[in-house]
Amino acid sequence: MSLKRMIEYSMQHQVNTAAAEPIDDKQFHQLVSQLLHSLEIALEAADDHLDLDLDVERQGGNVINIRFRDRSVIVINSQPPLHEIWVAAKAGGFHYRWAGTSTSPLWVDYKTGRELLSDLTQFVSAQAGQPVALGLH
Repeated sequence: MSLKRMIEYSMQHQVNTAAAEPIDDKQFHQLVSQLLHSLEIALEAADDHLDLDLDVERQGGNVINIRFRDRSVIVINSQPPLHEIWVAAKAGGFHYRWAGTSTSPLWVDYKTGRELLSDLTQFVSAQAGQPVALGLH
């Protein structure tokens, strides 16, 4: 999909971010970097605690691939032109937009209205075949 098409599609599906603090490109990159780093730590901790046999791999700074025992994968990546985080899992593809503040970070899927960490916990649990709690620090 071309960048122009991605932006057009994105504009058709606006999340209500009235309470969100606006972010610029630099803040987006910082927030995503912090989030991906925290997710790596949380996934590795869950793997150590539950022996999930996960392979958590960071690519290019803005992509995390989570490989499971059954060879399924969850991909988490940022889309800087759109200020979004995209997740691809067995459950489908999801696009999350910033809806938070500096004291209360929040990424929300603009189609479902669901929160990123909640969804990831559900996706990881489903693909791992057991309950997994992901807590960010």
